[in-house]
Amino acid sequence: GDCFPCPQEGCPMMGHYADRFPAKLERVNQKYFLNTAADPPFATWRQKVFIKLSGVKKMRGDINLVFHDTEGNTKEYEIASGVLSQAQVYTKYLDVEINPKNTKKIEFLWNKTIFTLLWARLGAETVNIIHGEDGR
Repeated sequence: GDCFPCPQEGCPMMGHYADRFPAKLERVNQKYFLNTAADPPFATWRQKVFIKLSGVKKMRGDINLVFHDTEGNTKEYEIASGVLSQAQVYTKYLDVEINPKNTKKIEFLWNKTIFTLLWARLGAETVNIIHGEDGR
């Protein structure tokens, strides 16, 4: 925790992305970073999510995806929060703690704020997920 914030060019990554920081590779005692999950086995899989909404034109709230695996484990990730628009495609990179090979289903959730009209409905017209994207 003593190494943040990262420099403008980003935190030097170890492993596959180490070649993006050639000047840092020559340093002695250089600190490198690796994204990990909070729980064993600490692995994450980078996924790029695209969500196009359908329903009311604009409303306040948040949208989340819940990943379910074949063993009954679930992990929830926030995609967007605030004013949500039917016309916008929401894109986000996630480091998901559930292996894509073991993903059983992905659930779309939305929560409206208390100021939103009771009849307002929101859904996902499309949810696309690309596995293994870099994210930078």
